[in-house]
Amino acid sequence: MSKKETKNEVQQEAAQEEVLDAQTAQTEEAPAEQPAEQPADQTGRQAEAAQKEAEEKYLRLAAEYDNYRKRTAKEKEALWADAKVDTIKQLLPVYDNLERAMNQETSDDAFKKGVEMTMTQMKEVLEKLGVTEIPALGQPFDPNLHNAVMHIESEDFGENTISQVFQAGFQCGEKIVRFAMVQVAN
Repeated sequence: MSKKETKNEVQQEAAQEEVLDAQTAQTEEAPAEQPAEQPADQTGRQAEAAQKEAEEKYLRLAAEYDNYRKRTAKEKEALWADAKVDTIKQLLPVYDNLERAMNQETSDDAFKKGVEMTMTQMKEVLEKLGVTEIPALGQPFDPNLHNAVMHIESEDFGENTISQVFQAGFQCGEKIVRFAMVQVAN
């Protein structure tokens, strides 16, 4: 045998001895006493109690997860609705300008037709987004829907009736996007 092989064998034997010494030390450190056996009835009650506790934990965890899922879905829906309303608010000045352009007198029929077509398209887009115009002219004044900027006395209109609309109001579902700016009679 060569010196290298002998040296390797000696190192392997030393390593095996260390492992054996470590195993012996662990068995010596292990507690010598085993727990005394409990009566079967008491052990069964402890097992049932542990099972009930585990079931309660599981049910609580399932309920918490269900609540979390519902809450995040609701938050996501609210976030989407808010983003949609913010976008619609940005489009309303364009709607107002198109409405003003339609009310202007012009001798150019092609121009007038183009503005009317654009306004029709704008109304269709708003309708697809679920946006509706708040009814105002001739309606009773409702501070939840209308913003009164003027008041007149007129016998042509009933008490607290909207006589003129300065700016159309819009709502998306139940959420008010913009209040209608109106004049109220009497």
